[in-house]
Order: sequence, then structure tokens, then C-alpha cells
Amino acid sequence: MFDTFSEKKFLLKELVKRDLTSKYKDSVLGVAWSFLNPLLVMIVFTAIFSMLFGRQIENYPVYFLSGRIIFSFFKSATSGAMRSIKGNASILKKIYVPKYMFTVSKVCYEFINFLISVIILFGVMLVTNAPFHITIIYGIIPIFFLVVLIFGIGLILAVCNTYFTDIGHLYNVFTLILMYASALFYPMEIVPVTVQKIFTLNPIYSAILTFRGCVYGTVPDFSVILYLAAFGFTTLGIGIILFNIYAKKLALEL
Repeated sequence: MFDTFSEKKFLLKELVKRDLTSKYKDSVLGVAWSFLNPLLVMIVFTAIFSMLFGRQIENYPVYFLSGRIIFSFFKSATSGAMRSIKGNASILKKIYVPKYMFTVSKVCYEFINFLISVIILFGVMLVTNAPFHITIIYGIIPIFFLVVLIFGIGLILAVCNTYFTDIGHLYNVFTLILMYASALFYPMEIVPVTVQKIFTLNPIYSAILTFRGCVYGTVPDFSVILYLAAFGFTTLGIGIILFNIYAKKLALEL
């Protein structure tokens, strides 16, 4: 199934284009919302939490936004992938389309939104006079492994959500807990040491920690990168196997 991906580039492009145009179809500001949304969220959170953690964290807006865009990408991409099969049931019932393409297109679409958010991050760094360290180039590493992880989780969720609709509601609760366990808006130092050790098991925290470190001028920790890579590729492997097993049966559940 997955070996035909190279032949489906046009389909992938059209699916991503459809998502982009449909999102801003009736919006006055259109694609500008992709820039405004992360910026407005950053302003609100900075106004609230900088009073609590501003003295402990250097350049709080950059600290928050560098973590926020990673988590938002993960949440949006996996949530979109989860609904990708059921959301395209009308198409899948009429014609044959490789089902995984809908899941892949959702991740690609959200990756475009993520790149827009990175531009916002750079803009905030300029406005706040944050230095641009050479280590920011290494930020590509955690992003790559995060994408691998997202594809894996997306495939698993797409299958599960087709059989069990309640997965969507449970996943919303899970991502809320995950957000607070990812140190988005607070320094990890305020958390008890025992809890910190538990948080380090969270691969999203690993991605945020590494990416944020690159922004602040720190070379990525090899052990953290290795953990994120192992977690990501293991999840992707499970996702591919699960999707291959249930691919032909999914249409019957729509």
C-alpha cells in the first residue's frame, strides 16, 4: 500500500490545497489568520503568565511561543489525522482512493501552518531583540522526529476513530493533560524533581525542550534526541502495521 506513494503526489497536493482553501473560504482576513492566531495566543499568555514567570524566564514571549508552536502542530496534526478517514467517508464510499493519503494530507497541511508559526516566532524574536544563535539550525532535528511521531500517531488514531467515535472526545482530554505536562508556559524548575522525571518521558516535552534550546543557543542533547527518534519511529512502525491490517476493513465501518 505505502509503496505507491510516489504515484500519488498529485492527489496529495490537491488534498492539501483543498484543506487550505476550505479553511479560509468565508473568512475576511483569510490566510492572515494563520499569522494572527499564534500571535494573539502568545500575547494573551504572555500578559497573564509573564507576571508569574517573567523574572525566571529570559524573554518570556520567545520561550512561550517556541513551545506553543511545537505543541499546536502536534495537537492539530494528530487531531486532523484522527478525523481524516471518517471526514472523507463520502469520497471513500464512491471511488477508490488510498485511505492513508487523507491522513498524510492532514499532517502536511498542518505542517504548512507550523511553518507560518515559525515565521511568527522569528518576527517576535526580532521585535523583542532576541539573539539569533547558529544553533537554531539544529531545530530541524527535533521537528523531523516530531513529524515522524505525528505520522505514526495519526495513522493509529485514524484507525481507532473509525471504529470508536469516542476516541475523539478522549483525545481532547488527553491533549489537555499533555499540554500541562509539556512546560509550555512555566519553567520546569518549579515542578518537583520526581514529577520532572515523569515529564521527561513525554516525547512532546522532549521535542519542545530541544527546539526551545536551539532557539536559545543550546546544542541539542543527544540522549533526548535519541529518545525522541526511537519513540517516533517505533510509533510510526506500529501505525503502519495497524493501518495495513485494517485498511481494507475501514470502508465497511464508514
